[in-house]
Amino acid sequence: MSTTSAPTAPAPTAPKSSRPEDAPEHCPGPASDAAGRADACAGCPNQTLCQTAPKGPDPAVAQIAARLGGIRRKVLVLSGKGGVGKTTFSANLAFAVSGARDDAMVGVLDVDVTGPSIPLLLGVADEAIHQTSAGWSPVVVDENLCCMSIGFLLPNQDDAIIWRGPKKNGLIKQFLMDVDWGDLDLLVVDTPPGTSDEHLSIVTYLKDAGIDGAILVTTPQEVALQDVRKEINFCRKVKVPIVGVVENMSGFVCPGCKHTSAIFKPTTGGAKTMCEDMGVPYLGAIPLDPRITKACDAGVSFLDEFPDSPATLAYLDIVKQVSKQLDL
Repeated sequence: MSTTSAPTAPAPTAPKSSRPEDAPEHCPGPASDAAGRADACAGCPNQTLCQTAPKGPDPAVAQIAARLGGIRRKVLVLSGKGGVGKTTFSANLAFAVSGARDDAMVGVLDVDVTGPSIPLLLGVADEAIHQTSAGWSPVVVDENLCCMSIGFLLPNQDDAIIWRGPKKNGLIKQFLMDVDWGDLDLLVVDTPPGTSDEHLSIVTYLKDAGIDGAILVTTPQEVALQDVRKEINFCRKVKVPIVGVVENMSGFVCPGCKHTSAIFKPTTGGAKTMCEDMGVPYLGAIPLDPRITKACDAGVSFLDEFPDSPATLAYLDIVKQVSKQLDL
């Protein structure tokens, strides 16, 4: 296994937003002079990040807003826990919206710096980024679908990216400032699991550009729902609207007889019950279909390859709800 320091990112920066109004009173917030130094900061995973962050407004926030001025809707796809199918959902959401109308322009931004999967799932893993006078050109997947990922910048796809938070933040800022997205109807931002550096960075840098909502992906079992509850609270604290929650891998659909069997049985009612308890929209459940993995590995749209699958019908119903909410 090898490591890499590529690509070259700008000087390390950190999020510089004010403490959310509903944040705990003992948290000084990253913009405070006491950030990372107060007694309450001890043990916080972001202590070093807050302590070393320059204070005051970041001029990049306004520059990013101007750069992304041609993008109508920006949506984050989040998950509390890894392995719940978040990136698969991001890819199929992009395939579905771009495939619904020939004039619908869609982009996918992969900010999972240490585990980029979007290039493989969209079938462009062997492509490279091109530099123009306007900036980096996103990799074209189809005539109305494009994407950007650190995966395109690695000398070897098996290289491990061993970076601390500030360097990840620098790359995310570079993606937002230097990529020439042009005019898009939708930008899907695929994030890593959890609520950490990448999430704080993307929310901060898009402060002026605006985030139209977040879609949260989970599986039915309580161990996944537990982390999604944290993700919901994160969105509320940083003022990101929640489009809704998707329950992925909700039962197994036999490709032959179409019978559905519960694989990950919900012990606390699943995502629907959690949404009712926490007052957030429930978008629906997507069953397991082994052909989803086959389509992902091949880099093709599962929705196009297997239009009669119950999973495809579930995807399309969810995408219809998302499109209605976002006026796509």
